[in-house]
Amino acid sequence: MITSVAIQGIKGSFHHIVSQHYFETDIKVFPFLSFDQTIDSVLSKQSDAAIVAIENSIAGSIIPNYALIDNNNLHIVGEYYLDIQHNLMALPNQSIKDIKEVYSHPMALLQCKDFFKQYPYIKLIEDKDTAEVAERIKNNQLPNVAAIASTLAAEIFELTILAESIQTIKHNETRFVVVKQKNSEIPEQDINKASIKFELDHKRGSLATILNVMSDCKLNLTKIQSLPIIETPWKYAFFVDVTFKNYQDFKKAKSIMDIMATHFKVIGEYKNAKL
Repeated sequence: MITSVAIQGIKGSFHHIVSQHYFETDIKVFPFLSFDQTIDSVLSKQSDAAIVAIENSIAGSIIPNYALIDNNNLHIVGEYYLDIQHNLMALPNQSIKDIKEVYSHPMALLQCKDFFKQYPYIKLIEDKDTAEVAERIKNNQLPNVAAIASTLAAEIFELTILAESIQTIKHNETRFVVVKQKNSEIPEQDINKASIKFELDHKRGSLATILNVMSDCKLNLTKIQSLPIIETPWKYAFFVDVTFKNYQDFKKAKSIMDIMATHFKVIGEYKNAKL
């Protein structure tokens, strides 16, 4: 049972919002300003699990987090899709014309870059966390400085929202996964999604053969992501998400792929949040 969770970001961050939505009961939240620290909290057993952003519908996969999960042998036990609405906020009694600098997480800046084309005088500066910038503006009473963060952060840190939903694409979702050191205890009949990783011999048709196994076993491929294998230039590992109606279909496919692929492993078996 998960009673504590580590998140990247402070209260008011999008990871914090996910922690409040995903868990049905009160849970202790440990905030950290980096994903490395977040994962270390799980490895040291300070927290039972961690919430990690894994991909965004605008900016794509968050590659370093795939590596963090894989390299530390963590297991995905759940997922949550959050509608991300970015808001520009600053101290009260200011307008956008007063803003000279905007600090935020690199992903937030990337998702909002088109908005700032109309304000070329504003300097965009990468920072560690969206909500932490909002907190800093309040605590230090920083004029002419704005943050990009959630409406919850604006409420918590008493900032004025200068512009709402400034992300380039208005329907902007981020997929978060819940990871822990041990496999999920979800009953097999409730599992309808799995995340797997495998490596293949560098020869023609090897990936197509694996994909055919998935199709033949009635698995629906929902995500495929390749990552370079650092020790072997130009060779890649594949991270794949599949959904299925019958867990036995996945077990059958898993046994076949385990034989065909090299370094095959299951990273997670959990409930599909999109069903």
